[in-house]
Amino acid sequence: MRKKFTDKQIHILDIAEELIARKGYEGTSVRDISSKANINVAMISYYFGSKEKMMSYLYQYRVLKTRENFSEFADTIKEGKPEMQMKEIIKYIVAQLFKYNYFHGFVTQELRHTENLKDELLDFYQLFVKKLDDVIKKGVASGVFTFTPKPEDVLTTIIGSTLFVIRNRNFYELYVPNKNEETYTKEAEKKVRMNLLMSVFAILGYAAD
Repeated sequence: MRKKFTDKQIHILDIAEELIARKGYEGTSVRDISSKANINVAMISYYFGSKEKMMSYLYQYRVLKTRENFSEFADTIKEGKPEMQMKEIIKYIVAQLFKYNYFHGFVTQELRHTENLKDELLDFYQLFVKKLDDVIKKGVASGVFTFTPKPEDVLTTIIGSTLFVIRNRNFYELYVPNKNEETYTKEAEKKVRMNLLMSVFAILGYAAD
């Protein structure tokens, strides 16, 4: 990652991510970012060109960081049973999507015309597909899983279901018991996670002892 970003850029992006996560993209100004990062406003333009372009850099940075994090995470669970690994992967993906939910609208718009973002995201998805494929095959070989769904379809189910909930709060909050602002996200994430665990394990034909 150091090859793609300088230390100064990483410092600015870390600050920007912290502020945008707390205040939202529209609620975070370039002046807010420069003030907290202790830099001149002009430095944002120097390093990124504009707030919009900085968001593109921030997305690439987040993908790279999450990719590194997932590789470390996958290494910590690789000795576990297939069903445990699948459960942890589902929990990991759902948690990451909820944690960085402020990216989703930006990504949908930006991917239409930014090839490098498409490539970054494609590589990222393929990393998950490879891990899911490995877990599914081990589960079938050990007799824990009955069926062999395509790993890309499993990933699509996990990401698609989670993004639907994130993007359609007005609908989903009708079915989440605790609706206050402070706890809605936590409750929604929990509900999605539990539903996906049931759905994915059903697709796999999980044979519990």
